Amino acid sequence: MRLPTLVLLTLFFLGTRAQRTYTVSGTVKAAATGETLTGATVRLKEVIQGGAVANAYGFYSLSAAAGTYTLVASYAGYARMETPVVLTSNQTLDIALTPQNELQAVVVGANRPNNNSITSPQMGVEKLSTSQIRNVPVLFGEKDVLRTISLLPGVKAAGEGNTGFFVRGGASDQNLILLDEAPVYNASHLLGFFSTFNSDAIKDVSLYKGGMPAEYGGRLSSVLDVKMLDGNNKQYGVEGGIGLISSRIKAEGPIAEDKGSFLISARRTYIDLFTRLSKDSVVKGSSLYFYDLNAKANYHLDSKNALFLSGYFGHDDIGLKNTFGTNWGNATGTLRFNHVFSNRLFSNTSLIFSTYHYAVESFLTNDDFESTSRITDINFKEDLQYTASATHTVKFGVNILRHDIAPGDISSSATSSINNSSVERRYGFENAVYLSDDWRASSRLTLLYGLRFSGIALLGPGTFSTYDAGGKTVSSANYSSGELVKTYQNFEPRLSASFVLDDASSIKLSYNRNTQNIHLLNNSTTFNPTNLYVLSSNNIRPEIADQLSAGWFRNFHENQYEFSAEVYYKWLQNQIDYKDGANLVANPDVESQLVYGSGRAYGLELYVKKKYGRINGWVSYTLSRTEDKFAAINNGAYFPASYDRTHDLSTVGIYRLSTRWTMSGTFIYGTGNAVSYPTGKYTTGGLTTFSYSGRNGYREPANNRLDVSATLEGRPHKKYHSSWTFGIYNVYGHWDPYTITFRDSKTVANTTEAVKTSLFPRPVPSASWNFKF
Repeated sequence: MRLPTLVLLTLFFLGTRAQRTYTVSGTVKAAATGETLTGATVRLKEVIQGGAVANAYGFYSLSAAAGTYTLVASYAGYARMETPVVLTSNQTLDIALTPQNELQAVVVGANRPNNNSITSPQMGVEKLSTSQIRNVPVLFGEKDVLRTISLLPGVKAAGEGNTGFFVRGGASDQNLILLDEAPVYNASHLLGFFSTFNSDAIKDVSLYKGGMPAEYGGRLSSVLDVKMLDGNNKQYGVEGGIGLISSRIKAEGPIAEDKGSFLISARRTYIDLFTRLSKDSVVKGSSLYFYDLNAKANYHLDSKNALFLSGYFGHDDIGLKNTFGTNWGNATGTLRFNHVFSNRLFSNTSLIFSTYHYAVESFLTNDDFESTSRITDINFKEDLQYTASATHTVKFGVNILRHDIAPGDISSSATSSINNSSVERRYGFENAVYLSDDWRASSRLTLLYGLRFSGIALLGPGTFSTYDAGGKTVSSANYSSGELVKTYQNFEPRLSASFVLDDASSIKLSYNRNTQNIHLLNNSTTFNPTNLYVLSSNNIRPEIADQLSAGWFRNFHENQYEFSAEVYYKWLQNQIDYKDGANLVANPDVESQLVYGSGRAYGLELYVKKKYGRINGWVSYTLSRTEDKFAAINNGAYFPASYDRTHDLSTVGIYRLSTRWTMSGTFIYGTGNAVSYPTGKYTTGGLTTFSYSGRNGYREPANNRLDVSATLEGRPHKKYHSSWTFGIYNVYGHWDPYTITFRDSKTVANTTEAVKTSLFPRPVPSASWNFKF
């Protein structure tokens, strides 16, 4: 049976069961700004079973039998609202919530509802508010999404000066990072010290580590879904901040009051301005900066139709005068159309553009060259949500994604020793359809189950070769433009279940399968973090991950504390690695340099969070293993992945000292990464060459760090608000190694010494002034 037919039959069956009920629907917004409140909880007080969560666009829909009810709406940081509703027909009711008095919320903690984590069937989901991101101390005082999520259980930061993050044993490219639905391929600035996300422009952040809903796909490990603010449709405003190395500004306001709004947010570092003052001629001519720009506009045509246009533009430039230079950047654009067909049926139609590029340049005499790479996506999505009854919410949709990859081009001067070269571009369509149902089977049992069917079609033009296990060419064939080269299809079942034990606790189970058809290859021969993306092909099969997880969730002390314990096991198929000594840059036969294998990841995640009171924060601990297995590596035995860390501990504390002072601190501890150290060496012609046996058989030293910050709010004023934020990164100056290299000892003959480099071996102070008009 085809999936569209299955969707229609499902809706018909569920709809017939709901013919004697009525529906109340609408949008949940903030009263002061008109901003939609994603994830707001809406329920009918008299109905034990049921309730709704506002979707990503603020839309909610509730169905119940005819009668008189009390509608209750709540959202973190806002006062709960109750209003009577008489259901004798379908009706529309928009909800506007007002902020709760901040000091009252901190001290009293009034209206502490059971967090949705108890009753929701989804597990392995973390949501961050802008207030949490704002109060977590980070490097140079910059609010940072990626740094904050690395403090959550199951998430491992790549480390100082490195890009990416790792979730439940997945590689950094196995995370789907979305900004207003557009994929972001490199979510870092300045080699990982900052993320691409300007927190001033962010409304909502959700991280899915397991139990992934069927509407998401294309990556194995996680989804980081970041939503931008829509902008204030009530009044104009400007806010920003000035720091030691960067500044930012945001402007927003109504296009038409209560109907449309705009938002523009920009940020730039100015380290390069200081280098120009240096007396060192090399430093003076160097570049070191990034900038980014977020923009968004929306307009509500009427109560049922709305248009949204958003975009992101970011660029990094790092270079040393007359030596080398590297630059990279992302650009995204999303055009969305929301339409309410009825009180029960909501649709979102999106056209999305995304591109990522990088360039590396060498200015050395006789060795000058420029290497470039680019990936461009055009994506069409249609997502629909149907409230079939008080107990069934159905989602279904389609996704058509076109990839255009320029793997690498090298250009050089006529006098350069490096030859010009170009790798053929690759084109492909990655498509998917999905169907899911959120079923409240009883007052205790809730199920979220669904199916995603995905596939990829690799297209010409180009020459496509097939390689044997040793990397030798078996056959080659030429394909014309648009000609089909290879296809793959996969079914991806998803199932999550929650069983409520009592008012404050529940147990959950989940199983999900994910596939991935676009793969990141890291260069094994150069220090620069150049990335190469390739599609599934006649040699590279889609990566597949099956994850099974279980958890216990418990709230304590009138919902003031949350606790969760989750275990997971993940099976990984068709994993990709490179041969020892492989060259991946501008190599037309790059697939001949690859090996294929499997992997496994398993672990325990503990998380306790205090949500209310003068002191709040969380503690997370992860005990885990991540191992790979390749026939051509380590004699076919399992070996630790480079990002495998047995222990990860993070603590975050936020203390509201007074109405003006807020103190915060974070402490992290983690087992060192798995690495390969030399086990022998030999000398030829006076040059020492180190030899290695086994992959990742050693560990770097454990890392730990304490960061603190303090925020001083300015005195209240009718027209503006300001604050100062002070911080210290790495308070006690712990020496965490950035790199460990080996060389012949300069003082003791015939011995080898390890040289450790740390980026921040001493405390790093920061200060920034923030303002809002």
